[in-house]
Amino acid sequence: MAGVAGLVLAGGVGTRFGGPKAWALLPDGRTFLDACVAVLCEAGADPIAATLPPGSADPAIDGLIAFSLPTPGLDMFASVKIGLRGLLAVEGWTRAAILPVDHPLVESAAISAIAAGDGPAAIPSFRGKHGHPVVIDRSIAETIADGSLPGPTLREVLGEIGAIDVPVDDPGTIANCNTPDALQRALRNAR
Repeated sequence: MAGVAGLVLAGGVGTRFGGPKAWALLPDGRTFLDACVAVLCEAGADPIAATLPPGSADPAIDGLIAFSLPTPGLDMFASVKIGLRGLLAVEGWTRAAILPVDHPLVESAAISAIAAGDGPAAIPSFRGKHGHPVVIDRSIAETIADGSLPGPTLREVLGEIGAIDVPVDDPGTIANCNTPDALQRALRNAR
């Protein structure tokens, strides 16, 4: 996956989870953030960045560039912009895989397949349902970061630019673990 950067969106306060999902734990003891960074790394993403809740200490994860959000309550698209602005300071990547931290069960093969998709952006599709991560070209990242593609959501931007669907065989792409119950359901449905 040469030339693909990774961005983990982990800046939320995690109200429905009982705390920031970045620090939520999987049964193996890893945090959601650890799992997301590891799978992006396994898929070959470099560099990898994450947006974190305001005031967060650097999580000291090897290879991770951490961006603490400036204020609480920012929407996801604001987090995307902040993360992309930070990533754009790093040369050498042509596409970015954007992975919300509440999707810690995604497999590296799915990320690689999505990153190999044609067009300016790609969205995974598992059994007809869209999921994460999405992958965008650097040129799209630049227009999001500078406000030329104002959103107000990433979904709207992806629709406007004609993102392609990439069929994947990975239930983790649609496993939105945004509550403890959702995590348990996703773990039961995992292979």
